[in-house]
Amino acid sequence: MIKISVEKKLDYLMESSRLDLTLKHLNIYYDKTINTVSKIDEEVEYGIRHFNSDNAEQFNDLIINSVLQSNLKTKVKNLVQSLSKPYFSRVDFKEDSVGEEENLYIGKTSLMNEETHKLLVIDWRSPIANLYYEGRVGEAHYECPEGIINGIISLKRQYSIENSNLKDYFDIDITTNDEFLQACLDSNADNRLKDIVSTIQAEQNRVIRADMWKPLIVQGAAGGGKTTIALHRIAYLIYTYEKTFTPDNFMIIAPNRFFLNYISEVLPELGVDKVIQTTYEDFARMVLGKKVKIREGYIKLGNIVNKSMTINKQEFSVKEISHLKSSLEFKDLLEEYIDYLEEAFLPEEDFKIYKFKLISREKLMKLFKEEYKHLPFKKRIAEMKKHLNNILKRNKQKLLDKIDLIYDEKLDQLRHKMKDCPERRKIFIKMTDERDALLEKIKKESKTLVNDYIKKIEYRKVEDYYREFLEKLLDSTEDENFLLKETCNSTINSIIQNLYEIEDLAPLLLLKYRIFGLDEKITVRHVVIDEAQDFSLFQLYMLKTLIGSSSMTILGDLCQGINSYRGIEDWQDVINHIFTEAKSTFLKLDQSYRTTVEIMDKASSVIEKLNDEKLPPAKPVLRHGDDVSIVELESYDDICRNISRDIDDMDSREYNSLAIICKTLEECKNIKKKLKQFNKDIILIQGNEKKYNGGIAIIPSYLVKGLEFDMVIVANGSKDMYSFDQMDVKLLYVALTRPLHKLNIYSLGEKSNLL
Repeated sequence: MIKISVEKKLDYLMESSRLDLTLKHLNIYYDKTINTVSKIDEEVEYGIRHFNSDNAEQFNDLIINSVLQSNLKTKVKNLVQSLSKPYFSRVDFKEDSVGEEENLYIGKTSLMNEETHKLLVIDWRSPIANLYYEGRVGEAHYECPEGIINGIISLKRQYSIENSNLKDYFDIDITTNDEFLQACLDSNADNRLKDIVSTIQAEQNRVIRADMWKPLIVQGAAGGGKTTIALHRIAYLIYTYEKTFTPDNFMIIAPNRFFLNYISEVLPELGVDKVIQTTYEDFARMVLGKKVKIREGYIKLGNIVNKSMTINKQEFSVKEISHLKSSLEFKDLLEEYIDYLEEAFLPEEDFKIYKFKLISREKLMKLFKEEYKHLPFKKRIAEMKKHLNNILKRNKQKLLDKIDLIYDEKLDQLRHKMKDCPERRKIFIKMTDERDALLEKIKKESKTLVNDYIKKIEYRKVEDYYREFLEKLLDSTEDENFLLKETCNSTINSIIQNLYEIEDLAPLLLLKYRIFGLDEKITVRHVVIDEAQDFSLFQLYMLKTLIGSSSMTILGDLCQGINSYRGIEDWQDVINHIFTEAKSTFLKLDQSYRTTVEIMDKASSVIEKLNDEKLPPAKPVLRHGDDVSIVELESYDDICRNISRDIDDMDSREYNSLAIICKTLEECKNIKKKLKQFNKDIILIQGNEKKYNGGIAIIPSYLVKGLEFDMVIVANGSKDMYSFDQMDVKLLYVALTRPLHKLNIYSLGEKSNLL
């Protein structure tokens, strides 16, 4: 037990006693849950062993028990965590309309005293827990389904509890006092994110608890906790809407699979591991229903960064092509092509049987374009098929009767015009045979009439439609429009090789959606997008269209928009062009909790060189550390010698992770090779890795976004390496904002003017 002041002693004893009481009830509940798990395990095992496929009741019992088994095991996992630290804060609150003050203990999961039926611990996601995150001592309120509850907060307290032992507590006013927050920020980075329920700040809390039904756009500074906040928001929404939605109604889209693994370990802790976790590429593959060969975005970006080292007009063209294909203008061109397809989709003929018109093409087109406008083409045809069958069914007998009547009249006329004779009988037989043949022909033709008409409608593969669109666009584009012609030509060449860029996915998805529709209904009701600054407006438009809702949380940092040539340059564009019908909420997370004041000041001085008011500077938490070291050296050998010493220094500082960041992959490989002579075991991250387990890594600048390390070494921040080009500025800014504690920058020759 730690030393405590005399004035805290009574409170400390009381709090220790309260913790013991909570742990006692937790242990009772834990034992009961374990017993229930054992019984359910036995029932599931018995059900599997004696399974009878003809017994529906037994099958249902097995399904129910299997679901219960999974839920109970999750509960056990949560209880084990709670036993170590059952709560992290307390708020004493007295409602205006209630006489008695309540001591509200807040933790990751709720706990009830089964004897008194009173809550011992309140879930951090509950409405009343908001008093801890946003209330201050004095008058306060919180919102709940019953309305706004007003009252008085007399105490806010935070606890440091480890392994079921109370280490210390802090009385506070605002969400987190400096002492408690500094203790959390001073800890080291490991290979994963952590839950931060005990240190959520007021501005972060507003993001977490924002209205699910309004689009939420968050501009978050580097180190502002965007990813962690995104995961906590999902946890909050699942808790709040547990009676309406299941976890798989929520989807988080991350920039790549490597990043998904990075966040994977915190998901179970927050109870959101059953949320759909994907990348835009994988989501597109799922919707398209095929294995589309996509060149990963990081490969293209890597090529652009590598070749930007030499002035290459072709690479500028690559960026311009990507920008065009990612734009809403390109979407509009594709919509025009789809309109052209719509006009020509139906056969150029009336729907008729023999020579008899059942319905004109004009009326069929009106049905297709107006009545069924809300449906994709293929589903419109399915509805039209039903309609045509009904028309045929209604008119077939009428037609047969009409033919009978026509021939009866002809035969009557024959009887009146000619007397009975062999010639009349011959004509009579001929007309009767003609009638019978026509009736039989119509009966036979009617059996396949609708299907024969539908078969005349041509369907092609989505990629074939895309190619035709580009070919028609190419033919209709004036020679002076070099960019559009080059876009069409280069994309057609890629399609021939069955290779697609990430910018091709939104057009393919639009064609799939408008022509074929979805193979399976998407049950996602809310999408969270991390690193959203790298998304294009066209991509966001398609996501909104496919889920059929504006219920989205979009988090990103324009300062880190290294894909800005195809990504978002201004959040206002998203509000104005994507969520035009919904009232969007725009929030900022300016505070950076990751790094020290010294490191953040250096990073801010770099991004400020762009002089762009849309790029808000980050505000570091007042945590000081070492000055940023910038050393100019004459050779890569000298740089590697210094890096080797830094790695040796890492152990003495008790750092768990260190990243050597190079601008390009080639430079990474070169430095890794040179460091071998110093016997340094370093992981090279190239983008296709599925896991990073901490330690020393060497990584290109364009892959480091979203990650954090105890220490970062920028291998070469020279004038030749980083210019005032927008991409260079942002790549360097991203690199400088990765460390928690220590940043060393080396330069081959003169350092960059950005530094």
